[in-house]
Amino acid sequence: MPTDASGNITVVADTARTSGFSFTEPGFFDRSDPRDDAVFYRPPRLVQHIDDAAVAAVGAYYDEVGADGDVLDLMSSWVSHLSTPPRHLTVLGMNHAELAANTWAHERVVHDLNTDPRLPFADASFDTVVSTVSVDYLTQPVAVFTDVARVLRPGGRFAITFSNRCFPTKAVRGWLATDDAGHVRIVQDYLVASGAFDEPVAEQRPSAGDPVFAVCAARR
Repeated sequence: MPTDASGNITVVADTARTSGFSFTEPGFFDRSDPRDDAVFYRPPRLVQHIDDAAVAAVGAYYDEVGADGDVLDLMSSWVSHLSTPPRHLTVLGMNHAELAANTWAHERVVHDLNTDPRLPFADASFDTVVSTVSVDYLTQPVAVFTDVARVLRPGGRFAITFSNRCFPTKAVRGWLATDDAGHVRIVQDYLVASGAFDEPVAEQRPSAGDPVFAVCAARR
């Protein structure tokens, strides 16, 4: 089982239970480690959390989405999973050192979305927002998704990718209790519940390594 630079186990999420767990159920957003996220994310983790084949699959997907203008990489780190640099890349994450190591970034913002789901950007600032292998850690996802729509330009896309790996102590309970198909439905439900996007489109992307799932929706 792979570990990161700090020895935290990045485990395969539990796929043996159910695909029907709703995020409206009590306890869905509980986590086994309820401490301030700033404590967990304080040590820099300059590692990939999915394998090379999955990284390539994510980059190819973002190419198809058209992440090449003003792009916000949400819950970012030292690498943005884009195959080519966009015109202007803003990265938002939890660790200053990780963001500083992101050589493609033009703007770096340290911000905890679980503490404050409002994004520190003006309305209609971005053409595309991407989120890579991070949606499972959000404790207020509908509020975050609603604000993503605010900072997107009309017709702009929100593209979310994820795999079956996570930090289990920080992923929400409902995600851990749900299989891959359920994860896709959870993300779709977040987008629908925000009331700000067109019908989300979901797919499993070709990957010779870790599985890659993608959900994308355009801002209304």
